[in-house]
Amino acid sequence: MRVLNSATTEMLQITAESLPLTGALFLKASKYLQSVKLLIIEDDLDLRKGIVSFLSAQQYLCEMAGDFKSALEKIQDYSYDCIIIDLSLPGGDGMQLLQEIRDSAKKDGVIIISARSELDDKLKGMTLGADDYLTKPFHLAELSVRIAAIIRRKSLHGNQTLKFEEIEIDVSGKTVTVHDCELTLTRKEFELLLFFVINKGRVLSKNAIAAHLWGDDMDVANNYDFIYTHIKNLRRKLDAEGVGQYIRSVYGMGYKFSAK
Repeated sequence: MRVLNSATTEMLQITAESLPLTGALFLKASKYLQSVKLLIIEDDLDLRKGIVSFLSAQQYLCEMAGDFKSALEKIQDYSYDCIIIDLSLPGGDGMQLLQEIRDSAKKDGVIIISARSELDDKLKGMTLGADDYLTKPFHLAELSVRIAAIIRRKSLHGNQTLKFEEIEIDVSGKTVTVHDCELTLTRKEFELLLFFVINKGRVLSKNAIAAHLWGDDMDVANNYDFIYTHIKNLRRKLDAEGVGQYIRSVYGMGYKFSAK
């Protein structure tokens, strides 16, 4: 498991070196991708870099801020799919940033990351509008899964049905129909298809898929055999119903779900 806190410099270095796709390579390719934009607000440099390296390798476009002033400027000037906020910052408190987001009626998702584990802090953060609260130290995979959950909820816009070409997904009922015929999918195949449809047109790394399907247990999928098996089975079931070849392999990067 990969765990982050401000004291685990060695673990951060190991995590960054083990990533199959570096942040630099992702940024070079990002102009060709539909990127999810994140803002990481954390004053500890090693922790901030470790989070950004891990999330960049999962095809997220990350920006950073290490103090209250720079974080406030970014929040006021730009919009993000999700903002990760540490509460203890030089020059101010993360709760003030959260208040700024809500006062300006912005729709950015927010996850608080903090060493403060008291119930009062969690309740205050959630009352001010945070979507989630993660106590340090935490697993990188868990942070990634929580980000994906927030982005999924935002993508649905309150709807419980997603459509892509001839595919219709009932999110609450956990069913998939093609040409009015229901597909028989395993739970992992359903979660995989939903992940692809929500992120249509965007390259998803194997790390991102593993984090989505297995969360904190993603280490069991490190050789990716499980991912290949689920994708092969999902392709076979979609093909049997006459669905187009939407799951495309992107050499050296991962998979892309697209009609073109």
